[in-house]
Amino acid sequence: MSVRKPAVAGTFYAATRDGIIGQLEWSYQHRLGPGEMPEVDAAGPRNIVGLVAPHAGYMASGPVAAHAYRALAKDGVVDTAVIVGPNHTGYGTAISVWASGAWNTPLGDARVDEETARKLVGGIVRADESAHIYEHSVEVQIPWLQHLYGNKIRIVPVAMLAQDETTALEFGVALSKLEGNIVLIASTDFTHYEPQENATRKDTNVIEAIQSLDASEMYRRVGEQACTMCGYGPVAAVVHAARLRGATHTELLKYATSGDVIGDFSRVVGYASIALRKQQVEMGPAGL
Repeated sequence: MSVRKPAVAGTFYAATRDGIIGQLEWSYQHRLGPGEMPEVDAAGPRNIVGLVAPHAGYMASGPVAAHAYRALAKDGVVDTAVIVGPNHTGYGTAISVWASGAWNTPLGDARVDEETARKLVGGIVRADESAHIYEHSVEVQIPWLQHLYGNKIRIVPVAMLAQDETTALEFGVALSKLEGNIVLIASTDFTHYEPQENATRKDTNVIEAIQSLDASEMYRRVGEQACTMCGYGPVAAVVHAARLRGATHTELLKYATSGDVIGDFSRVVGYASIALRKQQVEMGPAGL
């Protein structure tokens, strides 16, 4: 079995089990976090189709990411998380899926949902491990999922090197056709290394487009503002897929910057957690 070893344990997050759990608890209980630890609701409605979550080091983005995973816990039990992140390293193919084996973190091994991964492969999407060896954007999401669901969670790691609109929308269609109890996670940070006021203004504008479930409008606003959001392709793909899978409304769970966490507002990075939800069906008496 192919096991992917962690690339950023000890840098983006702690290198030990106890260390990671401590960071996650700190994130949930932080003043910018949800303020409480999550509990998975086994009877949750499962109306979250997709999530947007940050992928910076936990000490900077953890409190914002905690909002996404607390919402997921309240939503119920997830079998498979398809995690789509940008390819920062330049290795691998246009869209690279790690299609078999497992990913190791200090919390254990997260097995790849090989059946779901195989359904994505074809056309521009390739089964390719080289894109993932040093990439952090997918990896940092996995301990959050393991902390909620233990070794039962299955993952499909995807790295997008090609982030143009045509590619993202095409991949979104492929994601929309996946079957089973899955959640789509778009891993991204927003504006990078600008003053707080600039970052907040740009990010708010882009987040409005995401919340309208309009991937094309998001691209227009990213380009118009020269927004340095790193995962616009993964977000567009997940937004498009979520819309095709029945998402009708969104919730901005939390927006903050590294400045809000660390206290340096001169060159911040923006972080957001956003839930993409399908409409909950209201049941009448006796389920009618």
